[in-house]
Amino acid sequence: MSISDDVLEEAAEALGDVLRERGLTITTAESCTGGWIAKALTDRAGSSDYVHSGVVTYSNEAKRVLLGVTDKSLVAHGAVSEPVVREMVAGALAETGAQVAVSVSGVAGPGGGSDEKPVGTVWFAWGRSPADTESVVEYFSGDRDAIRRQAVLFALQGVRGFLQ
Repeated sequence: MSISDDVLEEAAEALGDVLRERGLTITTAESCTGGWIAKALTDRAGSSDYVHSGVVTYSNEAKRVLLGVTDKSLVAHGAVSEPVVREMVAGALAETGAQVAVSVSGVAGPGGGSDEKPVGTVWFAWGRSPADTESVVEYFSGDRDAIRRQAVLFALQGVRGFLQ
């Protein structure tokens, strides 16, 4: 599935409109998307009204140090897992003061996949508090760029759906 820059821009603007209408700010905690969600949101002039911050926690160490992801979760489940993305949301909210957080961790490829977590496996979470967080796993196909584009779009649309 090929996702154009225009499609990403449209999804980011739609989420931005919802955030602005509700007077909310968002922070991103990204791994495999490398800051692309934050980039998509901040491509729009005036996005400082609703984008608080973003952090790329590509390594497990960064997830621990910057977001408070526990060693227990990383060891037991791996970085690409529901417990980790939920802890990433909780840590991003706690560290930034934003009202909404989105996190993503996945296997974008071309290497790094396993039988349990093949290339294209991406976990997402979004929430307003640890108790008000949703998480979901998706399995995307294509090359590294295609998987990352699909993940960015899914995250933007997912947060928008969560808030509506």
